Amino acid sequence: MESFYTNVTIRWSDLDPNFHVRHSVYYDWGAYARMNFLTYAGISLSLLMQHRIGVILLREEAIFKKEIHYNDIVKISIKMRSITASGDRWSLQHELQNSNGIIHAIINIDGAWMNTEIRKLVAPPSSFQEMFLTIPKTNDFKIV
Repeated sequence: MESFYTNVTIRWSDLDPNFHVRHSVYYDWGAYARMNFLTYAGISLSLLMQHRIGVILLREEAIFKKEIHYNDIVKISIKMRSITASGDRWSLQHELQNSNGIIHAIINIDGAWMNTEIRKLVAPPSSFQEMFLTIPKTNDFKIV
């Protein structure tokens, strides 16, 4: 897959007293984009529950470049930066951009798959790995 985007609508409650999007909303949008992708790739919430696997974040970072205002149109990309050979840990990048392609923010995350019963990191089932690897890759993508 070459690209995957999720569009978001800016709500009044997303704004701060300066009338631009609050910092924590960017993280919520990143989570929303990731879950949209997983569902699109066939890794639904019910499938995660069936396999007793959850997605966890180990690190999350936002780089703010340009304000987003109430009437802006925003689309969020998702790309894989790296993954371990077993697929248990991975890094993703989101770019939040307007309809003109101007990047407003970049979100970088490090995540992992966790067994929800034993609360330990695990490699995903091979079917998950195949679906997850359909995420578009960054130019510097690597297997670590």
